[in-house]
Amino acid sequence: MSTTAKPNHIGRKISRIRELRDMKQEALAQALGTSQQTVSAIENSENIDEERLIEVAKALGVSVEAIKNFTEENMINFFNTFNDVVNNSHFASTNNNCTFNPLDKVVELYERLVQSEKEKNEYLEKLLNGK
Repeated sequence: MSTTAKPNHIGRKISRIRELRDMKQEALAQALGTSQQTVSAIENSENIDEERLIEVAKALGVSVEAIKNFTEENMINFFNTFNDVVNNSHFASTNNNCTFNPLDKVVELYERLVQSEKEKNEYLEKLLNGK
């Protein structure tokens, strides 16, 4: 008995794409308006009807062709190619820096919080002194 996966098992492809998108079966079930058990059954099915496949593709944010043509090797090649493009093209020279200092924003928010607490304390003191 062979333990190798069948190359065109649509359910396994859906499962792998879902996992790569960091999505749980419950989340996919909710997006499809169905139960987690139904998603499990879909992922265990070798073939899926075209309408259901379109729904699943839409919920996963990929095309039907992406599901049908998905392979681990293609995925690895895609990311390797993407890294080459990023490292060797205009993407590498694109300015992706923040236009503000994030620490300044944290300090600003903290100061606003402290000021709000001071105002609240002043108001409560007025209430206490008024009695």
